[in-house]
Amino acid sequence: MTLLDSHLTLTSNGFTLASTPDRLGRLVPTDPNLPYAELREQYQAQGYLWLKGILDRDAVLDFRRRFFSAMAEAGLIAEGSDPVDGIYAGQGEDRQIVHKVLLESVRWAAYEAFCLAEPIVRFYENFLEGPTYLHKRKLLRHVLPGPYGATGAHYDLVYLRGGTDRICTSWIPIGDTPVEMGGLIYLEGSDPWARQMEQEFNQRNAHLPREERISAFKDSMYGGWLTKDLPSLADRINSRWLIADYEAGDMMVHSPYIIHAATTNESAEGRIRLSTDIRYQLIRDEIDVRWANHWSFDDML
Repeated sequence: MTLLDSHLTLTSNGFTLASTPDRLGRLVPTDPNLPYAELREQYQAQGYLWLKGILDRDAVLDFRRRFFSAMAEAGLIAEGSDPVDGIYAGQGEDRQIVHKVLLESVRWAAYEAFCLAEPIVRFYENFLEGPTYLHKRKLLRHVLPGPYGATGAHYDLVYLRGGTDRICTSWIPIGDTPVEMGGLIYLEGSDPWARQMEQEFNQRNAHLPREERISAFKDSMYGGWLTKDLPSLADRINSRWLIADYEAGDMMVHSPYIIHAATTNESAEGRIRLSTDIRYQLIRDEIDVRWANHWSFDDML
């Protein structure tokens, strides 16, 4: 699929992204075997790295199969289908069991091992140049195909103000995720713009106690989102959204300031998108203690 394909129509929360070259582009893939100095240079320039094939593809697909095998109990996947395909059974799943599996899965030893896979730890210890810390609060997201809500535009520091801003997010697609399945998209060049926004926020709220200052900006937005209207945000800063066809084994690394969002999962095969969000930082830097517990539905983050 190219940017000039006439059928390229991406939506998010009811808004259609403009498909013109000045408003839609593609992420630049990165070879994870490049020297780390070069990787850091790319990261500083782009606000992200799309590390192609850094993870073992079979290990990623094995975890996808494990997750959807557990979800079969809830009637989430099509009867008789291979769990690794993640084919949605259609409405009618037992939501209580879905919630139970979600709460259990982020506590699985297998999930912890997945997030601490040797290629990830090796990358971060070299990239950050020191012993690293994986935040305990980690998220597994399954996104159903169909006209459901999508993640709005935001930058991660809004949720992580209680610690250092020298933190990296890894977004890992757990399974092949072509653009029509609604993977992460990034607003090109938005890292400096969000840094300026954060500086202005800190200046306006310098009088607040630290605890209030940590959450004040997030509380003033819709769940920490800047907006659900992705096209208008691109127009506002005269930028474009960057998309990608992700594959199992890829890993995104992005700064806490770059603005990102997601689009609707429009898989023609009815495949459920599965991904995880994890955060790494140097262990010597300040850690946001609110992220020292497993994710839960009511953790208010």
